[in-house]
Amino acid sequence: MALEESNRCKKLPPGQTSISGLLRWGEDHPTIQGHLPKINLEEWVLNIEGEIKNPLKLCWKDLLELPKVESTSDFHCVEGWSVLGLEWEGVRFKAIVTLVQPNKDARFVTFECADRYTTSLMLKELMADDVILAHKLNGKLLEVGTGAPLRLVVPSKYAYKSAMWITKILFTAEKQIGYWESRGYSDTADVWRNDRFSK
Repeated sequence: MALEESNRCKKLPPGQTSISGLLRWGEDHPTIQGHLPKINLEEWVLNIEGEIKNPLKLCWKDLLELPKVESTSDFHCVEGWSVLGLEWEGVRFKAIVTLVQPNKDARFVTFECADRYTTSLMLKELMADDVILAHKLNGKLLEVGTGAPLRLVVPSKYAYKSAMWITKILFTAEKQIGYWESRGYSDTADVWRNDRFSK
């Protein structure tokens, strides 16, 4: 059995240690206190634009009217901790793709957040069934420390790809390098290949 398959059987990617619950920004994580955006749900809008046929502006009510799914997945931080079996609720990203109908040259997607954070992934990576735009965690609405009102969940990638506080989704023909990726972190961020830093 290959190393990658062996690690999947154990549920933990290489270099990861399981902890009991998801750390919250500004509360459980001492290095990032004081950096939480203030978001008013009555004013929050998700802009979806770029290389697509149907640009969208979704308010909170619009988002909640989209078809919801529940997805259980593991969450892996590049710092070396993992939380197993988190129960997310939200909208599958590929449902968004169906709505906006990307152009043929749209190969990448950039996520922009309320704190100006950015990250990007290949569109084909976002089409997996377990990739969702989540607004609930373990049956409750997200807290600001876990990404409220809306965050991306990409279980196969390190958590810096699972952007929090999303305000804009941009479909592009060319790759845009995100915040941590431009500072030496891997752009592929594959948890099973221990792909943490640029080579």
